[in-house]
Amino acid sequence: MGWTYRNLIRPALFARESEAIHNQTLAILGWMSRRALFCEMAESFYGAPPLPVDLWGLRFPNPVGLAAGMDKHAAAAPLWPSLGFGFSELGGVTAHAQPGNPSPRMFRAIPDQALVNRMGFNNPGAEAVAATLKGWKQAGRWPAHPVGMNLGKSKVTPLEEAASDYAHSFRALHGLADFFVVNVSSPNTPNLRQLQDKAALGEILQTLQSVNRELASARTPATPLKPILVKVAPDLSFEALDEILELAAPCSLAGIVATNTTLARPSSTDDRVRSAYAEAGGLSGRPLAARSTEVIRHLHRQTRGTLPIIGVGGIFSAEDAWEKITAGASLLQVYSGMVYEGPGLAAEIVSGLRLRLAQEGMKTLSEAVGTTTR
Repeated sequence: MGWTYRNLIRPALFARESEAIHNQTLAILGWMSRRALFCEMAESFYGAPPLPVDLWGLRFPNPVGLAAGMDKHAAAAPLWPSLGFGFSELGGVTAHAQPGNPSPRMFRAIPDQALVNRMGFNNPGAEAVAATLKGWKQAGRWPAHPVGMNLGKSKVTPLEEAASDYAHSFRALHGLADFFVVNVSSPNTPNLRQLQDKAALGEILQTLQSVNRELASARTPATPLKPILVKVAPDLSFEALDEILELAAPCSLAGIVATNTTLARPSSTDDRVRSAYAEAGGLSGRPLAARSTEVIRHLHRQTRGTLPIIGVGGIFSAEDAWEKITAGASLLQVYSGMVYEGPGLAAEIVSGLRLRLAQEGMKTLSEAVGTTTR
């Protein structure tokens, strides 16, 4: 199926403007999500074998997840498990609905298997996404894997009010998502990355944990808190990453998502690539792979493996996934890889990881996590 996608389907898709084909594809997947038969058909073609991972009291059918940004509206939430994903991270979602940055705002650097985007958290707002998720529940179409929610800051909200902005979205979605990711690292909202500063991020996390405790105790005293993770930029220095790690214990941080897109650009002599790289925005795909692995390895080493990491950035194959896992990632996410490799990527990665574990004489994925950092 991968050959068919790369050689027959992808050229036709890539003949269209990037965001237009993305929206059209999501509309089709959303239509399929409302029909059990089509989800079952997708499962028969693209379903992944089991490779379970247990984290935060959740059972992940396999470690390969859908990265944030692919399904901002939760439009196709029921279908992602059928495409082999062990979890999905929906959003980014902001407290206020917003259109995002002006178009065009998504670009392909095809020879480098990279994407550049400056979407700007375009989404219908936390309440609207919550209503969509409630609709899936009421229709009996809830996804058969853990669902995460990526939270961003509304563009209209001043930085000094960021904590309340994130808390608004968190409160609206608390009873629906299984875990939350605080996105302070997108390069496409003005000054957002300033919130990676230890003091600013600490205020956000403490506010969210206060709401977390309030809402959990309102259900039952034994209701567990929702895991809260932070997504970091690959452009941060190791010293800045270490400052974020200092918040892990006092803010009850559940984990780190490493990494977001990068502002850096590799050199290229290809005019098409240089044209895409000249666009403002965050770069994802193959050029991000090495740096994201470096960040994962550093975070795992600094925490001695005590803080789970979701590795994302340049994963196109089981070999790429193995590199992230052995550097310290317990879970993985793909976005650009699926754009370039097709809907069978998650299953291909999981199958490859199962084979690699057998070759290494390992029974569980956790045995492989961080083995190259020891």
